[in-house]
Amino acid sequence: MSHPVPGSSPVPGSFPVPASAPARRGVLRGSLAASAALALGGAGLAAPAFALSGRPRAAWGVQTGDVTVSSGLVWVRSDRPARMIVETSATESFRRARRHRGPLLGAGTDFTGTTALRGLPAGEQIHYRVTLADPDDPRRTGEPVTGTFRTAPDRRRDGVRFLWSGDVAGQGWGINPDVGGFRAYDEMRRLDPDFFLCSGDAIYADGVIEPSVTLPDGRIWRNVTTPEKSKVAETLDEYRGNFRYNLLDHNVRAFNARVPSIVQWDDHEVRNNWYPGQILDDPRYTEKDVDVLAARAARAFGEYTPVSTLHLPGGHGGPGGRGRRVHRVVRYGPLLDVFVLDMRSYRNPNSPNRQADDTTGILGAGQLAWLKRELAASTAVWKVLAADMPIGLVVPDGAADFEAIAQGDPGAPLGRELQIAELLRFVKHRRITGTLWLTADVHHTSAQHYAPERAAFKDFAPFWEFVSGPLAAGGFPANALDGTFGPERVFVRAPERANLSPMESPQYFGEVDVDGHSGDLTVRLRAEGGKVLFSKVLRPGRVGQ
Repeated sequence: MSHPVPGSSPVPGSFPVPASAPARRGVLRGSLAASAALALGGAGLAAPAFALSGRPRAAWGVQTGDVTVSSGLVWVRSDRPARMIVETSATESFRRARRHRGPLLGAGTDFTGTTALRGLPAGEQIHYRVTLADPDDPRRTGEPVTGTFRTAPDRRRDGVRFLWSGDVAGQGWGINPDVGGFRAYDEMRRLDPDFFLCSGDAIYADGVIEPSVTLPDGRIWRNVTTPEKSKVAETLDEYRGNFRYNLLDHNVRAFNARVPSIVQWDDHEVRNNWYPGQILDDPRYTEKDVDVLAARAARAFGEYTPVSTLHLPGGHGGPGGRGRRVHRVVRYGPLLDVFVLDMRSYRNPNSPNRQADDTTGILGAGQLAWLKRELAASTAVWKVLAADMPIGLVVPDGAADFEAIAQGDPGAPLGRELQIAELLRFVKHRRITGTLWLTADVHHTSAQHYAPERAAFKDFAPFWEFVSGPLAAGGFPANALDGTFGPERVFVRAPERANLSPMESPQYFGEVDVDGHSGDLTVRLRAEGGKVLFSKVLRPGRVGQ
């Protein structure tokens, strides 16, 4: 999203003053370690311990991702070369544990690794522990790190509940020990969802984190700082450091150990409002070729997130043109398929977005064809389209260009809207029911209903789009609506001023609850503090709800 980026001045260190339930289940290197330990001084936060000992250590915790009825991915980072070993069990005592031999973790992946778990029982609580073994002496092992998750149900009568949001450590608002760090993660963990959908901007690689910021009312926002967050990310190690930064927060690590994620990316995993082929005119960057930056960012993304990305032959078709593919379908049992979109890697350049013919659009022709095939083949009751940008909200990029799909012209589809019109027409004519659009990106929360009777383009079935975020970033006013697809903003909660700190504006996340008996889907928009701001019940197989 085109937000003001703290530190965008060429003067190093400059920072504009911002405007104003009980659960159902149970190496940093060198100066980075010193700065993290120094910054994490209060409110019960503690940095992972990083001093090298005689055995490998997994101080960054564990994560799981892309869980299905029978599989999942487990992630860990070591402080040195090590063999990753995962054990799974139905009990916390790890009786009758099953052993999964993982990869050798080394410097080539920043000592991170992911192990695929297969043949898991459906709809069951899985306890796992990760042990790191010295590759030269397998008897020398580190302290195991444990976690748990539920596999997807294989029966419709078992419901599904998940959360979604995005936008973490943005606009200069980092881990603040005085307020307890990223508290929204603790609230989400306590809701005990089946999984979390991260809708992009999981890091702000272009977002400088200063030690402190003075708020308009005189209060001081204090940040944990690290060398990699003291400038915009350009090198591979700097992108890696942005992912490590979030893992300094104990709320994030505790959340990751209990809630599996489905992760997608957006612009700030690379830099604000990027598109393939872009050459930067930004004095903060010595590397001006965005494709080079995107390739480095994509590698760090793959190293630090448990994502079942595909590697395509020939090194083409993925982020930065390097063969890594983010878009995929995560099939979560008979009730739910999650279609993870990539609105970043295949898009055309940002422009006034009013061209009368546009086959590339925001998805690219290949991804659009893939999405049509997968939607037509889906037998799930609900089909969540996990979009990293909204459809009808106008997101500008500078004075004349546009960053998302809409451009503010309420007439017939133009530019990137043409591709969305093609998709919506396909969904209607193929009689695909149960589609639901979820996104973050715009740093407020809202609910939009799209209907042909209000639209300039009418050849589609009504649908809902829900927006929620940020999780740990600045709050922004609501974006204008574009009338091409007939959106009606049924609910919105947004600040009136730009870039309000998390001290001034609550953070937001959404909840989706699918009832296993009726198939009804309930969406709740939540604010930090536990309050449900808005709720909507959708019924399966119906349109125009």
